[in-house]
Amino acid sequence: MTVSTATTNVAKLEVSREAGVVRVRLSGRFTLDAGLPSADDVERALAEAPAGTRVVFEPSGLEAWDSALVGFLFAVAGHAAARGSAVDASALPEGARRLLELALAVPARVMAQEPKDDALTARVGTVALRAWRTASDALEFLGETAAAAWTLARGRTRFRRVDLMHAVESAGVGALGIVALINLLIGAVLAFVGAVQLQQFGAAIFVANLVGIAVTRELGPIMTGIVMAGRTGAAFAAVLGTMTVNEEVDALRTMGLRPVEFLVLPRVVATALMLPALVAYADLMGILGGTFVGVAVLDLGAVEYLRATQSSLELRHVAIGLVKSVAFGVVVALTGCYYGIRCSRSAAAVGEAATRAVVMGIVFVVIVNTVFTVLLHVAGL
Repeated sequence: MTVSTATTNVAKLEVSREAGVVRVRLSGRFTLDAGLPSADDVERALAEAPAGTRVVFEPSGLEAWDSALVGFLFAVAGHAAARGSAVDASALPEGARRLLELALAVPARVMAQEPKDDALTARVGTVALRAWRTASDALEFLGETAAAAWTLARGRTRFRRVDLMHAVESAGVGALGIVALINLLIGAVLAFVGAVQLQQFGAAIFVANLVGIAVTRELGPIMTGIVMAGRTGAAFAAVLGTMTVNEEVDALRTMGLRPVEFLVLPRVVATALMLPALVAYADLMGILGGTFVGVAVLDLGAVEYLRATQSSLELRHVAIGLVKSVAFGVVVALTGCYYGIRCSRSAAAVGEAATRAVVMGIVFVVIVNTVFTVLLHVAGL
């Protein structure tokens, strides 16, 4: 028989080995604030004992215990299970025994890990397959949205008008403040940059031409689209992602409603309708920002500046910006709704969906703007 004893300030552990039994006597206070003895003596006794040896817990003078005792017992039981030894916890206090049985009844989760291949071809192939799956899923989502839009055109769509009105308010009136601030500053900055160069040639008045055309044709629509991607697109992704996590989207399918028709279509329609109005408002704010710089910095008269803007600004420039804004609205809404509907079922996934919606929304807005610019240049507009 071998006996070993381990002691802390108030917790004592005595391990003894007999024929076919390893006895673990516990005494003192096994609490978190007191500290615990090491289980190495128990592991050593099990290593020296023959196969089939039982581990018996014997509380002898156990004054107090909490979850620290259960953690210690669980560690010892793990060592015993690794060597095929049974554990006898019948003498333990009833609460500790039940907690230990509960801990042993639930096996530890082992997360399956995909085998990693560091080869360049394997990594490229993994990225390509992931991109292909995402593209296929996105095309399926676009197809469902197109089918829902066709249903709307025939007057047979099923969504609540109140949802459409809420989306209109969120994508329209709620964004007036940030759109006004951003475009006012953009117009002012553009006028400053133009003034630095044009003043060298005595052509400061042409700042009005520069600001008017650039804001209405390019900067107003694209800056408004970017703002809406960060504001409305993220909001759509967060709302729909939360509904997905809470299984509300599954409930709609159970009731025979298509989530794309009931949730996505109102948001896409509302954003596509409100973006032209926001862009027209943004154009006005950008021109006012340029007017402020022209009057305050370049000593131009306000009437003179506005007349120069009017003479240089053609209807086609405004129309091009408004047409772009409709496309930007559709892109922003589709991106936010896609990442919200396809959100995985965890709280962290909602944040990831909102982040991806913002990033991809901005990317797609810039891509669509580039396509418009190239096509308009080819068409001579």
